Amino acid sequence: MQTPLWTPSPERIQSSRIWAFMKSVNQRYATELKDYAGLWQWSVDHSEDFWRDFWDFAGIQASVKGDPVLLHADRMPGARWFPEARLNFAENLLRYRDDKPALVFRGEAGQRQEISYAQLYRKVAGLASALRQQGVVKGDIVAGFVPNLPETVMAMLATTSIGAVWTSCSPDFGINGVLDRFGQVKPKVLFTVDGYQYNGKSIDSIERVAGIASQLDSVERIVVIPFLDPHPHIDALPNAVCLPDFIDTEAEQVVFEQVPFDHPLYVMYSSGTTGVPKCILHSVGGTLIQQLKELILHTDLDRQDSFFYYTTCGWMMWNWMVTGLATGCKLVLFDGSPFAPRPSILWKIAEEEQISVFGTSAKYLAALEKAGVKPGRDFDLRPLKAVLSTGSPLAHESFEYVYREIKHDLQLSSISGGTDIVSCFALGSPILPVWAGELQCRGLAMAVDIVDDNGQPLRQQKGELVCTQPFPSMPIGFWNDPDNSRFHDAYFSQFENIWAHGDYGEITAHDGIIIHGRSDAVLNPGGVRIGTAEIYRQVEKVDAVLESLCIGQPWKDDVRVVLFVRLKPGIQLDEALQQEIRDTIRANTTPRHVPAVILQVADIPRTISGKIVELAVRKVVLGEAVKNKDALANPEALELFRDLPELQC
Repeated sequence: MQTPLWTPSPERIQSSRIWAFMKSVNQRYATELKDYAGLWQWSVDHSEDFWRDFWDFAGIQASVKGDPVLLHADRMPGARWFPEARLNFAENLLRYRDDKPALVFRGEAGQRQEISYAQLYRKVAGLASALRQQGVVKGDIVAGFVPNLPETVMAMLATTSIGAVWTSCSPDFGINGVLDRFGQVKPKVLFTVDGYQYNGKSIDSIERVAGIASQLDSVERIVVIPFLDPHPHIDALPNAVCLPDFIDTEAEQVVFEQVPFDHPLYVMYSSGTTGVPKCILHSVGGTLIQQLKELILHTDLDRQDSFFYYTTCGWMMWNWMVTGLATGCKLVLFDGSPFAPRPSILWKIAEEEQISVFGTSAKYLAALEKAGVKPGRDFDLRPLKAVLSTGSPLAHESFEYVYREIKHDLQLSSISGGTDIVSCFALGSPILPVWAGELQCRGLAMAVDIVDDNGQPLRQQKGELVCTQPFPSMPIGFWNDPDNSRFHDAYFSQFENIWAHGDYGEITAHDGIIIHGRSDAVLNPGGVRIGTAEIYRQVEKVDAVLESLCIGQPWKDDVRVVLFVRLKPGIQLDEALQQEIRDTIRANTTPRHVPAVILQVADIPRTISGKIVELAVRKVVLGEAVKNKDALANPEALELFRDLPELQC
């Protein structure tokens, strides 16, 4: 009989912030909620009450809260949250102004920088004043082509304090990848760096920035953050200034522009592997209240915590992470390779910074296990209370690895949502047990369901992940989509008035969620729908395999499963290894899951945020064009899949 990998103690449950919130609901509404399931159901049935009460519980700073909470509740899209509210995003993240650490930066080369909340406020004041003097006003776009630095956080806070809109890409994007994004939104100011460090190398950014600037005529000022060199040479950049020379050192106060709840805050970008990236507009209030719900209630974050997430500024987890400042925690930033100079480097930092909430990707945890790293043995992780994982489904084996080799008493939360909602549909809860392979729960006040092709709910069966009621972090829309037609087609064309997220999953017997992959990557051999994550989970058990990717290939009036594997150095895919892979898959799934063809490749193509690109590989195998290779971290890997003789019809 299956048992949970972790169950929170009664003390852990009753000291959590979600428990305190549930008690406040019981007191206010004379309810008798006793567990997460009851609280979730109440929050969905009474979503306006939930969001009104959580606003107060989180202490959201606003000049006006207003009433009602929700207009047009029957419209998706079209619902409006807190229509009378006036607030400022940066004001909420800068509510603490004391000497406690706000940001700690740890660089790959061993750098450490600490900034208090008081220092952060003053630095943002100087930068916001400089942006205003540059002519930045409410609604303008400010862009960052930047690593995960304290100065990046300051630039975002300064921008949003004015009511301007922040957008960012990490500096490993190519010129065309940046132009595909920033070229659409036309920023007035561009923040960048002279260079960055990755995997033991220093990489210059100035040449690429010059190439970007030559084709981005909307930019009136380029602000260069010195990182590799305290006095970088920026003569090649038009209208450029180094950050220390740009900041208004006389400014001491931040003027927080009060804006409506649905005022734009961020422009985020879809992966762009099937065309030019969609520019997704997220709102000030929706982003703030949704992310605070997830950080406070689902992650149990507060002022005593040290919070880390391994991310770049091109991934929505960066935007999610920085909202942690509103809880008053210590935010630990890292930039560089998570395996340089050694695979355990992030856990050494976790020990030194006493990290209590450690966020990463499923890919990182799988790679850590393959590398034989045992953080719990080698480091003092007593403060660690939660590990968060996202980016792709977390395999059962990775769940077991975390509890075996990192720490047995912690909340392991596999979380899922994405850039589209800059938050989560399913995630963790500190008052629920953890079951291998499952996301602990659906998010509070998120009417998430799994449905069949006709929109009918399914239980313990695979189907489409949907949300049937409005939620605050639903995007405002897409950039340059005046009639909202592209926005509607992206999320609402499959089911009327229901958000279809494009994930293929199931609700478990424990009321958790399993994500089996993206719906558009679902395999269909013999008419049986198979999520790719079901196959990856089994392949990852094979010690010789580092990672894998599978696609469905049309074949003789059916679809056959083709599996590509990247193996450990020095290992070749022979008949014995192929048989081991097939036997492992067959023993734990069904004969339909067993690939018809297994091929060894030297690399697996990924987006810059680390997600494997099954659709792009399928296009290459089928001889179709991949429209936007600049969205990939390693576009050259696609050529490994072209014209393979084993796949010729």
